[in-house]
Amino acid sequence: MERYRLPARPHWRERVVEQGLVYPTTRDERGVERPYWYEEACYVLTADEVDLLEAATERLHGMCLEAARFLATGAMGNLGLPVGALRRAGQSLASNPPSLYGRFDLRYDGQGPPKLLEYNADTPTGLVESSVAQWYWLEDTHPDSDQWNSLHERLILAWQKMAPRLAPAPVHFAHHQDETSGEEEMTVGYLRDTAEQAGLRTAALTIGDIGWDRDLLCFVDLDNAPMRTVFKLYPWELMLAEEFGRYVEAVPQGPQSTTWLEPLWKVLLSNKALLAVLWQLYPNDELLLPAYLDQPGPLTEWVAKPLHGREGDNIRIHADGVREEHGGDYGAEGWCYQQWAPLPEFDGNKAVLGCWVVDGLAAGLGIRESDGWVTDDYARFVPHLMTSGRPSEAVRRAWLADAGADVQDEPYGAGVQDAPY
Repeated sequence: MERYRLPARPHWRERVVEQGLVYPTTRDERGVERPYWYEEACYVLTADEVDLLEAATERLHGMCLEAARFLATGAMGNLGLPVGALRRAGQSLASNPPSLYGRFDLRYDGQGPPKLLEYNADTPTGLVESSVAQWYWLEDTHPDSDQWNSLHERLILAWQKMAPRLAPAPVHFAHHQDETSGEEEMTVGYLRDTAEQAGLRTAALTIGDIGWDRDLLCFVDLDNAPMRTVFKLYPWELMLAEEFGRYVEAVPQGPQSTTWLEPLWKVLLSNKALLAVLWQLYPNDELLLPAYLDQPGPLTEWVAKPLHGREGDNIRIHADGVREEHGGDYGAEGWCYQQWAPLPEFDGNKAVLGCWVVDGLAAGLGIRESDGWVTDDYARFVPHLMTSGRPSEAVRRAWLADAGADVQDEPYGAGVQDAPY
Protein backbone atom coordinates (compact mmCIF):
# COMPACT_ATOMS: atom_id res chain seq x y z
CA MET A 1 0.00 0.00 0.00
CA GLU A 2 1.50 3.29 -1.13
CA ARG A 3 0.46 6.90 -1.70
CA TYR A 4 1.39 8.70 -4.91
CA ARG A 5 1.15 12.33 -5.94
CA LEU A 6 -0.43 13.08 -9.30
CA PRO A 7 -2.10 16.04 -11.04
CA ALA A 8 -5.80 16.63 -10.61
CA ARG A 9 -8.06 16.42 -13.65
CA PRO A 10 -9.04 19.68 -15.34
CA HIS A 11 -12.40 20.86 -14.02
CA TRP A 12 -12.37 18.12 -11.36
CA ARG A 13 -14.72 20.06 -9.11
CA GLU A 14 -17.42 20.34 -11.75
CA ARG A 15 -17.04 16.66 -12.60
CA VAL A 16 -17.50 15.33 -9.08
CA VAL A 17 -20.41 17.67 -8.41
CA GLU A 18 -22.14 16.39 -11.56
CA GLN A 19 -21.66 12.86 -10.20
CA GLY A 20 -23.45 13.69 -6.96
CA LEU A 21 -20.53 14.76 -4.78
CA VAL A 22 -21.99 18.21 -4.15
CA TYR A 23 -19.73 18.67 -1.11
CA PRO A 24 -16.22 18.57 -2.69
CA THR A 25 -14.92 21.09 -0.16
CA THR A 26 -15.69 22.08 3.41
CA ARG A 27 -14.98 25.15 5.53
CA ASP A 28 -13.21 25.11 8.83
CA GLU A 29 -14.18 27.11 11.91
CA ARG A 30 -12.42 30.18 10.47
CA GLY A 31 -14.39 29.96 7.23
CA VAL A 32 -11.36 28.80 5.21
CA GLU A 33 -12.23 26.42 2.39
CA ARG A 34 -10.56 23.04 2.67
CA PRO A 35 -10.69 20.13 0.22
CA TYR A 36 -12.80 17.11 0.97
CA TRP A 37 -12.44 15.32 -2.37
CA TYR A 38 -8.68 15.28 -2.98
CA GLU A 39 -7.31 13.82 -6.21
CA GLU A 40 -3.82 15.32 -6.20
CA ALA A 41 -2.85 11.99 -4.70
CA CYS A 42 -4.07 8.40 -4.79
CA TYR A 43 -3.47 5.24 -2.81
CA VAL A 44 -2.30 2.09 -4.59
CA LEU A 45 -2.93 -1.39 -3.23
CA THR A 46 -1.93 -4.82 -4.48
CA ALA A 47 -4.42 -7.59 -5.17
CA ASP A 48 -3.09 -9.50 -2.16
CA GLU A 49 -3.71 -6.51 0.09
CA VAL A 50 -7.26 -6.18 -1.17
CA ASP A 51 -7.84 -9.91 -0.67
CA LEU A 52 -6.64 -9.51 2.91
CA LEU A 53 -8.95 -6.54 3.54
CA GLU A 54 -11.91 -8.35 1.97
CA ALA A 55 -11.42 -11.37 4.19
CA ALA A 56 -10.97 -9.20 7.28
CA THR A 57 -14.12 -7.21 6.50
CA GLU A 58 -16.31 -10.29 6.14
CA ARG A 59 -14.81 -11.93 9.21
CA LEU A 60 -15.38 -8.79 11.28
CA HIS A 61 -18.98 -8.69 10.06
CA GLY A 62 -19.56 -12.20 11.37
CA MET A 63 -17.91 -11.37 14.69
CA CYS A 64 -20.10 -8.29 15.04
CA LEU A 65 -23.26 -10.32 14.58
CA GLU A 66 -22.22 -12.47 17.53
CA ALA A 67 -21.38 -9.36 19.53
CA ALA A 68 -24.82 -7.90 18.78
CA ARG A 69 -26.46 -10.94 20.34
CA PHE A 70 -24.35 -10.43 23.46
CA LEU A 71 -25.06 -6.68 23.66
CA ALA A 72 -28.80 -7.32 23.37
CA THR A 73 -28.72 -9.30 26.61
CA GLY A 74 -27.93 -6.15 28.59
CA ALA A 75 -24.76 -7.69 30.04
CA MET A 76 -22.86 -4.49 29.18
CA GLY A 77 -25.52 -2.13 30.49
CA ASN A 78 -28.04 -0.05 28.58
CA LEU A 79 -25.40 1.47 26.26
CA GLY A 80 -26.75 4.95 26.88
CA LEU A 81 -30.09 4.01 25.26
CA PRO A 82 -33.62 4.64 26.55
CA VAL A 83 -35.39 2.11 28.75
CA GLY A 84 -36.67 -0.78 26.67
CA ALA A 85 -34.37 -0.10 23.71
CA LEU A 86 -32.20 -3.18 24.25
CA ARG A 87 -35.27 -5.41 24.44
CA ARG A 88 -36.60 -3.99 21.18
CA ALA A 89 -33.18 -4.30 19.55
CA GLY A 90 -32.98 -7.92 20.64
CA GLN A 91 -36.42 -8.63 19.20
CA SER A 92 -35.35 -6.99 15.96
CA LEU A 93 -32.19 -9.10 15.79
CA ALA A 94 -34.10 -12.31 16.49
CA SER A 95 -36.59 -11.59 13.69
CA ASN A 96 -33.74 -11.34 11.14
CA PRO A 97 -35.06 -8.32 9.21
CA PRO A 98 -33.39 -7.14 5.99
CA SER A 99 -30.16 -5.18 6.35
CA LEU A 100 -28.40 -3.31 3.57
CA TYR A 101 -24.94 -1.98 4.34
CA GLY A 102 -22.29 -0.74 6.77
CA ARG A 103 -18.70 0.50 6.85
CA PHE A 104 -15.77 -0.71 8.93
CA ASP A 105 -13.06 1.84 9.67
CA LEU A 106 -9.73 0.03 9.80
CA ARG A 107 -6.14 0.87 10.60
CA TYR A 108 -3.93 -0.67 7.91
CA ASP A 109 -0.48 0.15 6.57
CA GLY A 110 0.15 -2.81 4.31
CA GLN A 111 2.57 -4.39 6.79
CA GLY A 112 0.39 -6.39 9.16
CA PRO A 113 -3.21 -7.38 9.79
CA PRO A 114 -5.78 -4.56 9.68
CA LYS A 115 -7.15 -3.41 13.03
CA LEU A 116 -10.76 -2.42 13.69
CA LEU A 117 -11.18 1.17 14.84
CA GLU A 118 -14.99 1.26 14.71
CA TYR A 119 -18.03 0.04 12.80
CA ASN A 120 -20.41 2.52 11.18
CA ALA A 121 -23.30 0.08 10.99
CA ASP A 122 -26.36 2.32 11.15
CA THR A 123 -25.89 5.52 9.14
CA PRO A 124 -22.61 5.30 7.19
CA THR A 125 -21.90 8.05 4.69
CA GLY A 126 -19.03 8.40 2.22
CA LEU A 127 -20.95 6.20 -0.19
CA VAL A 128 -21.25 8.54 -3.20
CA GLU A 129 -17.53 9.19 -3.23
CA SER A 130 -16.62 5.54 -2.66
CA SER A 131 -19.00 4.04 -5.21
CA VAL A 132 -19.35 6.72 -7.89
CA ALA A 133 -16.84 9.59 -7.81
CA GLN A 134 -13.72 7.49 -7.40
CA TRP A 135 -14.90 5.07 -10.10
CA TYR A 136 -15.23 7.91 -12.61
CA TRP A 137 -11.82 9.16 -11.47
CA LEU A 138 -10.38 5.73 -12.26
CA GLU A 139 -12.05 5.69 -15.67
CA ASP A 140 -10.60 9.09 -16.50
CA THR A 141 -7.08 8.63 -15.15
CA HIS A 142 -6.27 4.89 -15.09
CA PRO A 143 -8.78 3.16 -17.40
CA ASP A 144 -6.79 -0.08 -17.53
CA SER A 145 -6.43 -0.39 -13.76
CA ASP A 146 -8.78 -2.01 -11.29
CA GLN A 147 -10.29 -0.69 -8.08
CA TRP A 148 -11.81 -2.44 -5.08
CA ASN A 149 -15.29 -1.20 -5.84
CA SER A 150 -18.27 -3.45 -6.43
CA LEU A 151 -20.55 -1.24 -4.35
CA HIS A 152 -23.01 -0.35 -7.08
CA GLU A 153 -23.49 -3.90 -8.33
CA ARG A 154 -23.75 -5.32 -4.82
CA LEU A 155 -26.28 -2.69 -3.73
CA ILE A 156 -28.52 -3.50 -6.68
CA LEU A 157 -28.17 -7.22 -6.00
CA ALA A 158 -28.97 -6.66 -2.31
CA TRP A 159 -32.18 -4.81 -3.19
CA GLN A 160 -33.14 -7.58 -5.62
CA LYS A 161 -32.61 -10.25 -2.94
CA MET A 162 -34.48 -8.16 -0.38
CA ALA A 163 -37.47 -7.36 -2.61
CA PRO A 164 -39.49 -10.56 -1.93
CA ARG A 165 -39.33 -9.80 1.81
CA LEU A 166 -40.65 -6.25 1.41
CA ALA A 167 -44.26 -5.14 1.21
CA PRO A 168 -45.63 -4.47 -2.31
CA ALA A 169 -45.47 -0.72 -1.76
CA PRO A 170 -42.93 2.04 -2.44
CA VAL A 171 -39.74 2.09 -0.41
CA HIS A 172 -39.51 5.49 1.26
CA PHE A 173 -36.08 7.14 1.52
CA ALA A 174 -35.64 9.77 4.22
CA HIS A 175 -32.82 12.10 5.24
CA HIS A 176 -32.76 14.79 7.90
CA GLN A 177 -34.08 18.14 6.78
CA ASP A 178 -31.55 20.15 8.81
CA GLU A 179 -28.42 18.73 7.16
CA THR A 180 -27.16 21.46 4.81
CA SER A 181 -24.03 20.13 3.10
CA GLY A 182 -26.01 17.87 0.78
CA GLU A 183 -24.12 14.77 1.90
CA GLU A 184 -27.07 13.03 3.50
CA GLU A 185 -29.52 13.96 0.74
CA MET A 186 -27.17 12.72 -1.98
CA THR A 187 -26.35 9.53 -0.06
CA VAL A 188 -30.04 8.74 0.28
CA GLY A 189 -30.66 9.77 -3.33
CA TYR A 190 -27.95 7.42 -4.55
CA LEU A 191 -29.31 4.50 -2.54
CA ARG A 192 -32.76 5.28 -3.88
CA ASP A 193 -31.37 5.10 -7.41
CA THR A 194 -29.86 1.66 -6.77
CA ALA A 195 -33.22 0.47 -5.44
CA GLU A 196 -34.95 1.71 -8.58
CA GLN A 197 -32.36 0.00 -10.77
CA ALA A 198 -33.21 -3.17 -8.86
CA GLY A 199 -36.85 -2.74 -9.91
CA LEU A 200 -38.33 -1.31 -6.72
CA ARG A 201 -40.78 1.59 -6.55
CA THR A 202 -39.54 4.42 -4.35
CA ALA A 203 -40.53 7.73 -2.79
CA ALA A 204 -38.50 10.47 -1.09
CA LEU A 205 -39.16 12.66 1.94
CA THR A 206 -37.39 14.06 4.99
CA ILE A 207 -37.37 12.68 8.50
CA GLY A 208 -39.57 15.59 9.53
CA ASP A 209 -42.16 14.62 6.90
CA ILE A 210 -42.81 11.21 8.49
CA GLY A 211 -46.19 11.21 10.19
CA TRP A 212 -48.11 8.96 12.56
CA ASP A 213 -51.68 7.84 12.05
CA ARG A 214 -53.21 7.39 15.50
CA ASP A 215 -56.17 5.45 14.15
CA LEU A 216 -54.32 3.02 11.90
CA LEU A 217 -51.30 2.88 14.24
CA CYS A 218 -48.81 3.22 11.42
CA PHE A 219 -46.27 5.63 9.99
CA VAL A 220 -47.52 7.62 7.01
CA ASP A 221 -46.01 9.83 4.31
CA LEU A 222 -47.11 13.26 3.12
CA ASP A 223 -50.04 11.67 1.26
CA ASN A 224 -51.09 9.88 4.47
CA ALA A 225 -50.23 6.56 2.85
CA PRO A 226 -48.81 3.88 5.17
CA MET A 227 -45.02 3.61 4.96
CA ARG A 228 -44.28 -0.09 4.71
CA THR A 229 -40.52 0.12 4.09
CA VAL A 230 -38.38 3.08 5.13
CA PHE A 231 -34.70 3.69 4.57
CA LYS A 232 -33.74 6.42 7.03
CA LEU A 233 -30.34 8.05 7.27
CA TYR A 234 -30.96 9.01 10.87
CA PRO A 235 -29.35 7.40 13.95
CA TRP A 236 -31.45 4.97 15.91
CA GLU A 237 -30.12 6.24 19.24
CA LEU A 238 -31.53 9.69 18.43
CA MET A 239 -34.81 8.40 17.06
CA LEU A 240 -35.44 6.19 20.09
CA ALA A 241 -34.73 9.06 22.47
CA GLU A 242 -37.31 11.32 20.79
CA GLU A 243 -41.02 11.40 21.47
CA PHE A 244 -41.64 10.10 17.98
CA GLY A 245 -39.46 7.06 18.66
CA ARG A 246 -42.01 5.48 20.98
CA TYR A 247 -44.26 4.86 17.99
CA VAL A 248 -41.73 2.35 16.63
CA GLU A 249 -42.89 -0.12 19.25
CA ALA A 250 -46.51 0.94 18.94
CA VAL A 251 -46.81 -0.41 15.38
CA PRO A 252 -48.54 -3.82 15.57
CA GLN A 253 -47.25 -6.65 13.45
CA GLY A 254 -49.43 -6.97 10.38
CA PRO A 255 -50.30 -5.31 7.10
CA GLN A 256 -49.47 -1.80 8.38
CA SER A 257 -46.13 -2.62 10.03
CA THR A 258 -42.94 -0.89 8.87
CA THR A 259 -39.66 -2.45 7.80
CA TRP A 260 -36.81 -0.10 8.72
CA LEU A 261 -33.47 0.09 6.97
CA GLU A 262 -31.18 -0.10 8.69
CA PRO A 263 -33.07 -2.35 11.15
CA LEU A 264 -33.37 -1.44 14.82
CA TRP A 265 -30.80 -4.01 15.93
CA LYS A 266 -28.08 -2.01 14.15
CA VAL A 267 -28.21 0.39 17.12
CA LEU A 268 -26.18 -2.27 18.93
CA LEU A 269 -23.35 -2.22 16.39
CA SER A 270 -23.17 1.55 15.93
CA ASN A 271 -22.38 1.83 19.65
CA LYS A 272 -18.71 2.02 20.63
CA ALA A 273 -19.39 -0.55 23.37
CA LEU A 274 -19.15 -2.99 20.47
CA LEU A 275 -15.36 -2.61 20.59
CA ALA A 276 -15.18 -3.75 24.21
CA VAL A 277 -17.54 -6.67 23.62
CA LEU A 278 -15.55 -7.87 20.62
CA TRP A 279 -12.38 -7.87 22.71
CA GLN A 280 -14.20 -9.78 25.45
CA LEU A 281 -15.58 -12.38 23.02
CA TYR A 282 -12.45 -12.63 20.84
CA PRO A 283 -9.48 -11.74 23.10
CA ASN A 284 -6.17 -11.27 21.32
CA ASP A 285 -7.74 -11.60 17.87
CA GLU A 286 -5.37 -10.10 15.32
CA LEU A 287 -8.10 -7.88 13.83
CA LEU A 288 -8.92 -6.22 17.16
CA LEU A 289 -7.42 -3.67 19.51
CA PRO A 290 -7.89 -4.15 23.27
CA ALA A 291 -10.91 -2.16 24.43
CA TYR A 292 -12.77 -1.74 27.71
CA LEU A 293 -16.01 -0.15 28.80
CA ASP A 294 -16.11 2.77 31.29
CA GLN A 295 -12.40 2.72 32.18
CA PRO A 296 -9.07 2.00 30.46
CA GLY A 297 -8.33 -1.12 32.50
CA PRO A 298 -4.76 -2.28 31.85
CA LEU A 299 -4.21 0.18 29.00
CA THR A 300 -1.47 2.76 29.53
CA GLU A 301 -2.03 4.46 26.16
CA TRP A 302 -5.60 4.78 25.02
CA VAL A 303 -8.26 6.59 23.00
CA ALA A 304 -11.50 7.36 24.86
CA LYS A 305 -14.54 7.27 22.58
CA PRO A 306 -18.07 8.31 23.59
CA LEU A 307 -20.50 5.46 22.98
CA HIS A 308 -22.63 7.48 20.56
CA GLY A 309 -19.87 9.68 19.18
CA ARG A 310 -19.55 10.65 15.51
CA GLU A 311 -16.95 12.32 13.30
CA GLY A 312 -14.33 12.43 16.03
CA ASP A 313 -16.41 14.48 18.47
CA ASN A 314 -15.32 14.34 22.13
CA ILE A 315 -12.51 11.86 21.47
CA ARG A 316 -9.66 11.98 23.98
CA ILE A 317 -6.17 10.62 23.31
CA HIS A 318 -3.84 9.68 26.15
CA ALA A 319 -0.53 8.44 24.75
CA ASP A 320 3.19 9.08 24.95
CA GLY A 321 3.74 12.45 23.35
CA VAL A 322 0.09 12.84 22.37
CA ARG A 323 -2.59 14.51 24.46
CA GLU A 324 -5.73 15.53 22.62
CA GLU A 325 -9.28 16.30 23.63
CA HIS A 326 -11.89 17.14 21.01
CA GLY A 327 -15.08 19.04 21.68
CA GLY A 328 -18.65 18.00 21.03
CA ASP A 329 -21.93 17.05 22.64
CA TYR A 330 -21.26 13.39 23.44
CA GLY A 331 -20.00 11.56 26.50
CA ALA A 332 -22.89 11.56 28.96
CA GLU A 333 -23.97 8.18 27.55
CA GLY A 334 -20.69 6.52 28.56
CA TRP A 335 -17.23 5.76 27.17
CA CYS A 336 -15.21 3.03 25.56
CA TYR A 337 -11.42 2.99 25.97
CA GLN A 338 -9.48 1.49 23.08
CA GLN A 339 -5.77 0.85 22.85
CA TRP A 340 -3.92 3.69 21.17
CA ALA A 341 -2.80 2.60 17.70
CA PRO A 342 -1.48 5.61 15.80
CA LEU A 343 -2.71 5.83 12.24
CA PRO A 344 -0.15 5.01 9.55
CA GLU A 345 1.36 8.07 7.90
CA PHE A 346 1.90 8.46 4.17
CA ASP A 347 3.88 11.61 3.38
CA GLY A 348 2.60 13.04 6.65
CA ASN A 349 -1.03 12.15 5.93
CA LYS A 350 -2.77 9.87 8.41
CA ALA A 351 -5.03 7.38 6.62
CA VAL A 352 -8.12 5.42 7.67
CA LEU A 353 -9.53 2.70 5.43
CA GLY A 354 -13.31 2.52 5.17
CA CYS A 355 -14.18 -1.02 4.11
CA TRP A 356 -17.77 -1.40 2.95
CA VAL A 357 -20.00 -4.39 3.55
CA VAL A 358 -23.22 -4.88 1.57
CA ASP A 359 -25.61 -7.70 2.44
CA GLY A 360 -22.89 -9.26 4.56
CA LEU A 361 -20.24 -9.22 1.82
CA ALA A 362 -17.18 -7.00 1.41
CA ALA A 363 -17.94 -4.54 -1.36
CA GLY A 364 -15.36 -1.78 -1.65
CA LEU A 365 -12.98 0.72 -0.15
CA GLY A 366 -12.93 4.44 0.59
CA ILE A 367 -9.83 6.05 2.09
CA ARG A 368 -9.86 9.22 4.16
CA GLU A 369 -6.76 10.99 5.37
CA SER A 370 -6.23 13.74 7.90
CA ASP A 371 -3.51 16.01 9.23
CA GLY A 372 -4.25 15.08 12.87
CA TRP A 373 -4.67 11.81 14.70
CA VAL A 374 -8.49 12.00 14.70
CA THR A 375 -10.41 11.53 11.45
CA ASP A 376 -12.93 14.35 11.69
CA ASP A 377 -15.08 16.58 9.45
CA TYR A 378 -11.96 18.03 7.85
CA ALA A 379 -10.55 14.73 6.64
CA ARG A 380 -9.96 14.33 2.90
CA PHE A 381 -11.31 11.54 0.69
CA VAL A 382 -8.53 10.24 -1.57
CA PRO A 383 -9.27 7.77 -4.41
CA HIS A 384 -7.45 4.49 -4.80
CA LEU A 385 -6.54 1.93 -7.44
CA MET A 386 -5.02 -1.53 -7.59
CA THR A 387 -1.77 -2.60 -9.18
CA SER A 388 -3.58 -5.43 -10.96
CA GLY A 389 -5.29 -4.84 -14.27
CA ARG A 390 -9.03 -4.78 -14.70
CA PRO A 391 -10.56 -8.28 -14.90
CA SER A 392 -11.99 -9.50 -18.16
CA GLU A 393 -15.70 -9.35 -18.85
CA ALA A 394 -15.91 -13.13 -18.54
CA VAL A 395 -14.24 -13.10 -15.13
CA ARG A 396 -16.50 -10.31 -13.93
CA ARG A 397 -19.62 -12.12 -15.12
CA ALA A 398 -18.58 -15.33 -13.37
CA TRP A 399 -17.84 -13.43 -10.14
CA LEU A 400 -21.19 -11.66 -10.08
CA ALA A 401 -23.07 -14.79 -11.14
CA ASP A 402 -21.59 -16.60 -8.14
CA ALA A 403 -23.13 -13.86 -6.00
CA GLY A 404 -26.53 -14.43 -7.62
CA ALA A 405 -26.60 -11.39 -9.90
CA ASP A 406 -28.22 -11.22 -13.31
CA VAL A 407 -25.34 -10.01 -15.50
CA GLN A 408 -26.50 -11.04 -18.95
CA ASP A 409 -26.09 -7.69 -20.66
CA GLU A 410 -24.36 -5.42 -18.16
CA PRO A 411 -20.83 -4.30 -19.09
CA TYR A 412 -18.21 -3.76 -16.42
CA GLY A 413 -18.99 -0.64 -14.41
CA ALA A 414 -22.20 0.05 -16.33
CA GLY A 415 -24.23 0.29 -13.15
CA VAL A 416 -22.19 3.26 -12.03
CA GLN A 417 -22.14 4.79 -15.50
CA ASP A 418 -25.92 4.68 -15.62
CA ALA A 419 -26.40 6.40 -12.27
CA PRO A 420 -27.84 9.94 -12.56
CA TYR A 421 -24.89 11.37 -10.62
